[in-house]
Amino acid sequence: MAYDEDLANRIRELLARRPDVDEKQMFGGLAFLIGGHLAVCASGQGGLMVRVPREDTDRLLERAHVSPMVMAGRQTRGWLRVAADGVKTKRQLQSWVDRGADYAGALPPK
Repeated sequence: MAYDEDLANRIRELLARRPDVDEKQMFGGLAFLIGGHLAVCASGQGGLMVRVPREDTDRLLERAHVSPMVMAGRQTRGWLRVAADGVKTKRQLQSWVDRGADYAGALPPK
């Protein structure tokens, strides 16, 4: 499945004011990097992948439409999947994009 181009455009619009954003095709989707660190991704599996502080993972998994990011059969702490239903509105998407961008932006630039 190709990533949702409409979702990618909505993410692009939300990040437009940041000077440190790069886009890169990764994981079958379109990733948005802040200072060289992946922040969010319009996933090729649908919905959004978002980077969060590792210590926030369990708390955020309690939210509707959120599931763990699983790679090679293992849950990856600090990464979440948000189903398309969880990013339908601008407010929903803004919350997740801000969370990922703020976290990635706080990391030392690559």
